[in-house]
Amino acid sequence: MTKLDDKKAPEKFESNQGFKYTKEYFERRRNQMKEVFYNIKADLEELADYFSPNSVKFLITDVNKKRKKTSKILDSTPLVAVRNFSSGMMSGATSPTRRWFKTVLMNKEIEAGNWEIKNWCAKQAELTRKILYSSNFYQLLPSVYKQLGIFSFSALAILKDYDSVVKFKLLPIGSYYYSKNYKDKTDTFCRNFCMSAKDLISEFGIENVSDTVKEASLKNHDKMFEIVHFVEPNKNYVKDSKIKYQKEFISCYYETGSDSLLRLSGFKKFPFVVFESGCNGEDNYPTDGIGYNALPDVKQLMTMVKEYAKAVKKMVSPSIKGPASLKGKNIADTPGHYNETDENGQGISPVYEVNPRVLELKQEKDELKQTIKEHFYNDLFAMILNTAERSRTATEVNELKEEKMVLLSPLLEQIHSALRIILDWIFYEEADTGILPEVPKILEGQEIEVEFVSTLAQALKAQNIASMERFTTFVANIGNSIDPILLKKLRGEKIIDDYADFANIDPSQVLPTEELNEIRRTIEEKQQQQEAIAQLQAGGQFVKNMGGVDAIGAGLMARVGG
Repeated sequence: MTKLDDKKAPEKFESNQGFKYTKEYFERRRNQMKEVFYNIKADLEELADYFSPNSVKFLITDVNKKRKKTSKILDSTPLVAVRNFSSGMMSGATSPTRRWFKTVLMNKEIEAGNWEIKNWCAKQAELTRKILYSSNFYQLLPSVYKQLGIFSFSALAILKDYDSVVKFKLLPIGSYYYSKNYKDKTDTFCRNFCMSAKDLISEFGIENVSDTVKEASLKNHDKMFEIVHFVEPNKNYVKDSKIKYQKEFISCYYETGSDSLLRLSGFKKFPFVVFESGCNGEDNYPTDGIGYNALPDVKQLMTMVKEYAKAVKKMVSPSIKGPASLKGKNIADTPGHYNETDENGQGISPVYEVNPRVLELKQEKDELKQTIKEHFYNDLFAMILNTAERSRTATEVNELKEEKMVLLSPLLEQIHSALRIILDWIFYEEADTGILPEVPKILEGQEIEVEFVSTLAQALKAQNIASMERFTTFVANIGNSIDPILLKKLRGEKIIDDYADFANIDPSQVLPTEELNEIRRTIEEKQQQQEAIAQLQAGGQFVKNMGGVDAIGAGLMARVGG
């Protein structure tokens, strides 16, 4: 929600003016947030072991370690399920090739039928799409969806960029902590990361780094140091202040091994966005989501894979027994090879016969794989392909899609909440940098909002379009069969405009109502002129018939144009 003529930060109660920010304060806050995070750390580590071992960084020293290996992933099904979920959400919710969002006016009565407003909203949305496309936004989104599917949350840092207006940075799970305000919005963020001595001096200046960093820059400038970036609501906030450390959010960088701060500044807008699958009002982090729900099935699948492998191995490579006289002799198991027996004719045989029900075990394993994929909505994203193979009708396919969309809609709404923060952030940058399209006077003081119109969002709205089509068909049928005057019950312009909104049709493709009314007036004027001409011609013929060809009749004909 954004007001077009209001670029200032909201009014706040200014208290604690003169509060001194120190490293001790930020370290105390960091330890408090770390304590809350450690309540879910074990769960996150277990999820990582079964779904994505290298997507987490619970220790800063991990940056210098080799890639983590895990022996718990014995089947690729969970990896494929996560990949399909990420790809499905990317193409269905935020495809760079589709108009997956649009800008609309909150006051629908003013916007309805007003081409100038719709045209400006379309231009602003197109500008935002170009900014997102020129940044690294679409390159990072697949990884965001992977983290969201596995761990139920993911975070992006939003940074200003001179070339592309904005750029983003995906943060590894375990490298940050966050907390929320009483409105359940994330407003505090603590991020841990590493920088080399060379990069520290380049970013913060040699006069601000510690002596340890200065010494390392002379001997080993690639040596890594742990850095903390902390952002929270500013206790020294001053409305409309141009001083960075008096902005709405305070920002601080410091080395963990130094007592001084590297940089103290601020942000007008919170520079992080957290994607969540939803959590209750008591928890700070989500403890319920796709990965959590799928984990028991994944564990069971890995156990079944082990047992299945044991059964097959016992069948193809069983333990053997034989007479002592053959001990130490070479026994070949290649096809067609001859092996001798002892003097009693005894040869080599399995210790015990193994006849496991491999087919039944494989079937149960395949069913479990399908269940894991359903946890990650793989069946929804492949709905058209799967139903086509079963020769189902289009109506059945649409009904199945609507049923599946009901299951996905809560997660989709959470994703939209995070995307809305990003789009609002970009809107403010457009306004601050002066690249925003010129705002029409009719929009001054009005509030605008983002409406999501992606493939998945449209699927949720498909019921509106279907209802409109059924209604108009019903009215047309009843009007044609009973009384044509009933067709006048339909307001055609309103139906077309609403249908275009629901179907995400570009406003430039729909004629404004004002121009349509002008066309109607032109047609009516032409009809009136034709009727007048017809009446004159009819009158002229009457006069001609009455007056004949005498002078009086000829003069009258000339006057009426006969």
